Amino acid sequence: MKKPELVILILLHALFIIAVYVFQGVMLPFLRLNGLVPLLLPVASTGIALYEGRYTGGITGLFAGILCDVSFNQPAGVFTVLLTISGLLIGTLADTVILRGFVTYYICCAAVLVVSAFVQIFPLMITQTEIVPVQSLISIAIQQTIFSLILAFPIWFFVQSLGKRADKVLPSGRTY
Repeated sequence: MKKPELVILILLHALFIIAVYVFQGVMLPFLRLNGLVPLLLPVASTGIALYEGRYTGGITGLFAGILCDVSFNQPAGVFTVLLTISGLLIGTLADTVILRGFVTYYICCAAVLVVSAFVQIFPLMITQTEIVPVQSLISIAIQQTIFSLILAFPIWFFVQSLGKRADKVLPSGRTY
């Protein structure tokens, strides 16, 4: 392992997460579907965790979670904890029992997006049930999850490419 290659790999991961953050915050609000903006940071961190394992997944989840907490009007630290734990969990599962691939990527993304949607609507379910019915909140969460999963497809190419590059720098015998 060469240090310059590792530094470049870390910078690529950081640039990728920042690019997704900017795209999610700047471009996607103009591409709303039924007033919904998809969540892409959880998708990006999930993909990196799947293709690169628990350590990279946890660190990327932490970084993406901090950016989500900065972006959303949620209690501080909720997405930071959620995406860090999901990165560690999915990365550990990928290192031990699940296969890395497109189908697994989508299943993991769906799971993280469902939990993320629940985290977003839970405070409203508790405090705003008189104003917004629970069924409407659940419908919005489902629509946002589906919209996010549609946009997860192009992100898959980037996370897979980063994973292959990481294997060259830190070989672990993974296959894609």
